[in-house]
Formats: sequence, C-alpha cells, structure tokens
Amino acid sequence: MSIKRTLMSTVVGLGLTAGFASAESLTIAIVNNGHMINMQKVAEAYTAETGVELEWVSLEEGVLREQVTSDTATGGGQYDVINIGMQEAPIWGAAGWIEPLEFGAEYDADDILPAIRAGLSHEGTMYAAPFYGESSMVMYRKDLTDAAGVSIADNDSWDNVKAAAAAMHDPDNGVYGACLRGKPGWGDNMAFVTTMVNSFGGAWFDADFKPTIDSDEWKAAINFYVDLLGNYGPPGSEGNSFNEILALYNEGKCGMWIDATIAASFLEVDGVAYAQSPNAGNPVGANWLWAWAMAVPAGTENAEGAKAFIEWATSKAYVQAVGNHPDFGWAKVPTGQRASTYALPEFQAVAGFAAAEMAAIESAAPEATDLKPYVGVQFAAIPEFPEVGSAVAQEIAAALSGAKSVDEALAASQAAATAIMEEAGY
Repeated sequence: MSIKRTLMSTVVGLGLTAGFASAESLTIAIVNNGHMINMQKVAEAYTAETGVELEWVSLEEGVLREQVTSDTATGGGQYDVINIGMQEAPIWGAAGWIEPLEFGAEYDADDILPAIRAGLSHEGTMYAAPFYGESSMVMYRKDLTDAAGVSIADNDSWDNVKAAAAAMHDPDNGVYGACLRGKPGWGDNMAFVTTMVNSFGGAWFDADFKPTIDSDEWKAAINFYVDLLGNYGPPGSEGNSFNEILALYNEGKCGMWIDATIAASFLEVDGVAYAQSPNAGNPVGANWLWAWAMAVPAGTENAEGAKAFIEWATSKAYVQAVGNHPDFGWAKVPTGQRASTYALPEFQAVAGFAAAEMAAIESAAPEATDLKPYVGVQFAAIPEFPEVGSAVAQEIAAALSGAKSVDEALAASQAAATAIMEEAGY
C-alpha cells in the first residue's frame, strides 16, 4: 500500500503534510528511551491528522537490536519503521535491507548536523533519519563536588575523575561516587567501555582488522574501569545501562555519570553540571557519536506510509510539537539532530546542557586514524562488529561482577573476537 499525499509549502497543524495515507496502520519498533516513549503521545496528533493508526513495539536496547536485525535481514516484514543507529544504517543500506530516504525541500536535510547525517548515510544517500543524536559527557552533582572540595574539568584525567568519585562516595547515605554502564551489550556496557579504551590509547582492531583486545592499553583501561566501579559504583553495576542509571541519578544516588548527552534532557535533580569526557592521555575517541534513527525495512508493504511518518517525526515541526506539548515542553525536545533546534530561544532558555552537548558532538571523532584504523568511535563500522562486541561485552561484565579476573576476561575476549574475525575472512 502507498500514501497519497501532496507535499505543500504551507505546514498544516503540527507540520503534517496534507492528504491521507492509504496505509491504515504502521507498526513501529522503538528503543524504550525517554524521547521514544514521549513520541508515542506526541504522535497522537499524527493519527488525528492522517487517520493512520500507529502500533508501537517498545523494547529494551539489546532486545530491540536482536529482533530488528533478525526481521530486517530476512525481509520478515514485521515492522514498518525501525529504530537503528550509525552502526547499522550505512551497512544495511548498502546491503539493500533498508530503503533510501529522500524528503521534500521543506524537510531541510541540510539542517541535520553533518556528522550525524554522514553516519546514517552510504555513498551520500541517507538510509535512516535521526530522531535524536548524541555524544557522551560527564554529568555530575556540583553540590556534592563543592561539598567534597573537588572539581571536575573538561577533558580531565581519569585519575582526577576517580579522585572526585572517591570524595563524593557515601554509600551509607545512598550516594555512589560514579555510576557507569555495566550491562552487557555492544551498545550497552561496550559503548562506554570502548570510549575508555580509546582514551587509554587502545583500539578494537589493528590495520589488518586483527583484534587487539589483549593489548596493554585494554588491560590498563579495563583494570581502571573495574576498580572505579568496584570501589565507588553502586552494587550490581553489571546490570546497569542507560535507563537503570537514569533512575539512580534521579533518585539522588549518583555523584557522577558519564554517558549519553541526551540524558541531560531527563535529569530531574538540582545542581547538575557538565564536563567533556575524561581521558588517560588520548582525547581522540574519548566521547562517542551516535544517533537513534528511523528507517524503513525493505520487507514492509507500507514503505511510502512509513517514509511519510519518518519525515514528520524527524522534522523541525516535530521539535515544535514537543516544545509546545503540555506534557513535555522545550527542555524535553529531541536534540543532537538539527542545528536549528539550538537556535530556538525557547530551547536556549531551558537547556543548560546545550553548549556542553554540542561541544561533545562536534568533538567526536568517528573517522579512521592510525591508532583506530576503522570508522566509528564506540563501535567499528563493519558487519562483524555486533557479534564481536556482544561476545566481549559478556566477558567485561564477568570481570566487573568478579566472576572472572580482568586478565581472564580479556584473554577470552581476544579468543572470541579472533575466531569471529577469522571466520569472516579477515
């Protein structure tokens, strides 16, 4: 089925293009993060305007990736719109798994931040449209650092960050010095862990794509990570990823959190301050680059209707809809995707994190370098990476929980990664 509509220069209502979709419903698979959850309510206006019913499948990040990858790779057609990111979009686009996206002039694709658009494109064609973009940064309780007589600077050393975590750590009163991802997954614990490894001078692969997880840099980074969380993190950190830590932070239980810049939109405690990501001598790759984006699987029968929905949900008009929504407002608009959002006076008035977020996104370094000879910051933009990253994620979580020593976990990681890459022909 297809959507019959005429793109008009005059925006109607919330920016919905005129006309009616012949698709009666769309099934949309989303990650269960805050902006995606909010979209379900904001999009009630889309249904009211077009008559298209939206069926939402909201999944935890790791589960979403497994289900969406399986369905899309086989052309299963279970979903009409899917959440994917920078790791998948160019690879899946080149493979013909997802549809190319081209929208009308008023969509203003040039307004999308260049690094975000490039990461979702293959050979200049965009295959996924960014719902929000992000880097990573330090979010810390300035009231606690002030009380402890410590400070956290932009691009601080890891040693200074650990000292600040130690000074804030007060478990008897329910405050943990540092809350960091530990839940296994290539996009869960390994998103943060990879940036830490990068900052220690390590990388996933050498120039021949041989795994280098048994390197001194990996050993130094993972020992530091396990020590930092083991001494100054909350108990059970091996089960925590973004949503779990967001809840802890908003309960006042975290002195600092190093994670996605988008988290700042959802922090509800007072006195939060921001700093650019720390490093151990190498700032390149110390902060990640990502976008949760929306794509159309090649297996759907509702491709045109799906593209029409994505055009609306990733538009300037959608940002306005969230900003003017009585349940959300300007502090809750999706960020990191469009330059125009940062110029809006209403957004500037409430987004104390905006400058730090933009600085992090602009400083992220996804390009290949001599030290990191592949595209991607917290991932490698090759088809085999999700399998490699997932295998290593389990081993790092085992080291964090104490089930294995760091040396044991890294040796197993190196062996698993080598087997996967050799089987793939590297």
